Amino acid sequence: MRRYLVRFLKDVVGDDMHQREVCQGWYELEANNEKEAAEIGKRRFCQQQEIGDWSFHADRVEVLESEFPS
Repeated sequence: MRRYLVRFLKDVVGDDMHQREVCQGWYELEANNEKEAAEIGKRRFCQQQEIGDWSFHADRVEVLESEFPS
């Protein structure tokens, strides 16, 4: 299995009217591939946030292969 970093990102507009990317949550986890890592991350995010759909709190999911074990 490989290690992945799964981040949940949302675009917000600040007081200065500039758009920024905000990380709503992240998980480092083991999975067989990026798709599986995204699905595991989505389930964890929903459980932690107590929501039924991750997209209520994030615009997108980013999956990066982790180079170093935690």
